[in-house]
Amino acid sequence: MTKLSVNINKIATLRNARGGDTPSVVQVAIDAQKFGAQGITIHPRPDERHITRKDVFDLKPIVTTEFNIEGNPTSEFIELVLKANPEQVTLVPDAPDAITSNAGWDTIVHHSFLKEVISEFKSAGIRTSIFIDTDLNLIEGAKETGADRVELYTEEFATQYAMGNKSIILPYAESAKLAIDLGLGLNAGHDLSLDNIEFFKNEVPGLDEVSIGHALISEALYLGLENTIQMYLARLK
Repeated sequence: MTKLSVNINKIATLRNARGGDTPSVVQVAIDAQKFGAQGITIHPRPDERHITRKDVFDLKPIVTTEFNIEGNPTSEFIELVLKANPEQVTLVPDAPDAITSNAGWDTIVHHSFLKEVISEFKSAGIRTSIFIDTDLNLIEGAKETGADRVELYTEEFATQYAMGNKSIILPYAESAKLAIDLGLGLNAGHDLSLDNIEFFKNEVPGLDEVSIGHALISEALYLGLENTIQMYLARLK
């Protein structure tokens, strides 16, 4: 079964809009795991517009499944991750002013940098994943950096699938097969939802984990958090 990691950034966004601690990211992480989520994902950004540095360390002791921290590996981010020591770090090439992740790594251009960063995380026993597009050369480049996994950037899939273009799945399936052949683990994320997750999972081989935040939290406003998580788990079986 493909694991479901719930990204709780949007809970922090809602909390920060008013101040205080409501809704509580810690309580939502506890509840998400109780309802069946197999991981908790956060993406702290330098401006702390959602997840804060304090959140990272508040969450660490209560994540009993798998803690995944995403972000651009600046020196500050690397220091934060090494202190928090999550099970997984996902490297994302976000600009500081990016609203959300909008591109994968060029693992060829940034080979030396990624290799150095990944070596540091792996020395600390942290599994590493690289956020990446479906270019096969870049998948091969990810392998050369020493990464443990790649996370396929799925915005284009979600956009085209919603327009009825199911053939958009082909480059994702091809990328997945190459990743498996290279010995890389396979994650996926960005704009995956209840509408498209089952098709994606069925068509992409060897999918270890999906990280879903914006859609899942939005759907939970109508369906309830427990019910929404259970619906995802049913589709991922």
